[in-house]
Amino acid sequence: MKKKLLAGIILFCVFFLSSCAVSGNYMNNANVNQTNVVLSKANFKVIGKAEGNAKSRYIFGIGGMSRKSMRQNAASDMINSAKLTGSQALININYTEKRKWVPFYTMRSMKAEGTIIEFVE
Repeated sequence: MKKKLLAGIILFCVFFLSSCAVSGNYMNNANVNQTNVVLSKANFKVIGKAEGNAKSRYIFGIGGMSRKSMRQNAASDMINSAKLTGSQALININYTEKRKWVPFYTMRSMKAEGTIIEFVE
């Protein structure tokens, strides 16, 4: 009887206290800012990187934001953290999504990363 109870407790802990995670990376031109520049010489320099995050939680699949809203919030946070001035621009924007879940609870996070460049004469 004790072995069955112990096995039941172990199975309960393994099933309900373990978690799984999935990660994905989106490399597309999801922003509306499109600038076509023909570079005949190296007229820019790389300033650094900018990063933004957005998180959302779901209980029984209810709550949180859609994937599109999370991507927009992460991009907005990235643009705010970049503090662009003058002739600076963000390029090579990538979005990384992670989903972690345990039974009845899911957490999704979206991270936006980009490179800050500045055009020089």
